[in-house]
Amino acid sequence: MLALALAGCSSFGGGASSPAALPQALSARMDQPNATLDTQQAVGLINAYRATRNMPPLVADAGLNGTAQALANQYAQTNTAPAKPQALAQMKLSAGYSTFAETFSGWRNNAADAAGLTAQATKAGVAVAYNPSSSYGIYWVLVLGN
Repeated sequence: MLALALAGCSSFGGGASSPAALPQALSARMDQPNATLDTQQAVGLINAYRATRNMPPLVADAGLNGTAQALANQYAQTNTAPAKPQALAQMKLSAGYSTFAETFSGWRNNAADAAGLTAQATKAGVAVAYNPSSSYGIYWVLVLGN
């Protein structure tokens, strides 16, 4: 199943080019203490998807990463989806996937989430929180802003 998810991440169905190799950091498991997400690589994968939809790239933003981390921590502690802060253009949530590649595939393959990936925005923040005693264990937040 993981192999299928990763294969799906490397191609977006919009072009004739062969699939690109997925950076190893995007398939690193985050369902363990002290795991660190490579946010630059994560935003890079989102930007590759946006490019296939003729959307401009997003810039990984430290402030938005902090916002995403606070929301992910809240999500992991409460098991309740956090509300989108008004200042954000978009917020995407996910829970239960152990890698960013799997999470991205889930977003990309859901029409509402896929539309959110191509929202009018210039900056992105992404984060993950792990709580082994929670319902899903791992919680993801992507925020887009200007």
